[in-house]
Amino acid sequence: MSIEADLRFAHDLADAADAITLPRFRATDLRVETKPDLTPVSESDKGAEEAIRRLVTASGRREGVFGEEFGDDGEDARRWIVDPIDGTRNYVRGVPVWATLLALEVEGELQVAVVSAPALGQRWWASRGAGTFANGELCHVSHVARLEDAVSSTTSPSDMTDTWRAVTARTWTERGFGDFWQHCLVAQGAVDFAGERELALWDFAAVQLLVEEAGGRCTTLTGEPTAHRQSFLSSNGSIHELVVAELAG
Repeated sequence: MSIEADLRFAHDLADAADAITLPRFRATDLRVETKPDLTPVSESDKGAEEAIRRLVTASGRREGVFGEEFGDDGEDARRWIVDPIDGTRNYVRGVPVWATLLALEVEGELQVAVVSAPALGQRWWASRGAGTFANGELCHVSHVARLEDAVSSTTSPSDMTDTWRAVTARTWTERGFGDFWQHCLVAQGAVDFAGERELALWDFAAVQLLVEEAGGRCTTLTGEPTAHRQSFLSSNGSIHELVVAELAG
C-alpha cells in the first residue's frame, strides 16, 4: 500500500468519525459517563471509535487499532492510533475545540496523521516526508528562537510545574489553546512551543507527526523521546533546546 492510499483511508476514517461526533455536538440528550480515572466519556467518543474500528476491519488492510476507549486489539506491524474525541470536556460542554486524532504507525514509526476538528471547520494532515497541511494549505513552524519573542501554550497551567510557569512567564505571551489545538498551531507557526505534564500515545501521535513534518520537534519536557504516559513538548525546533534547558533549571 502506498502512503497516498494510507492518507486517503485516514481521511475516510476521519469522515466517518465526523459523521457521528458533529451531529451530536451540543445535543441536549447527549449521554455522558465518568471513567474510573474520573474523566468524561460520551456516547460520541465510543460511537466514533467503534465506527473507525469497523472500517479498519472491513477494509482488508490487515491493520490493528490502538484506541483510547477500547484499547489495543493486537500486536500488528501496522496499526491505527485513535483518539475519537480529544477534548471531551470541551465537547460535552459545547466548546468547539475538540477533534478526532488518527495516526498510522508502521513498524513503530508514524507514517500518516489526520486531525479533524469539524466544529472548528478545520482539518490537518501529514504524511512522512510530504509535509503538513491545514485545510489543504502547506504549513511550516515559526523561526522564533528567543523566549521573549515566543508564544507558549498548555492545556491546564495549574497542572504544570513551577518551573514551567516561570519559563512561560518570560515569553511574549502565554496562552491556553489546549489539547490537540495548541500543537496544530505549533505546526502552523502561530505558537512556538506547547507542553503537557502527561499524555497518552493516542493524545500525541497524530500531532507529533504534524509538528515534525512542519519542521518542528517533539520530545518529553526533559528532552527524551516521546512515550506513552510521559510529558510532551512540541516546538518549532529553533527554541526547543532552550526550553528544555530552562525547564531543567
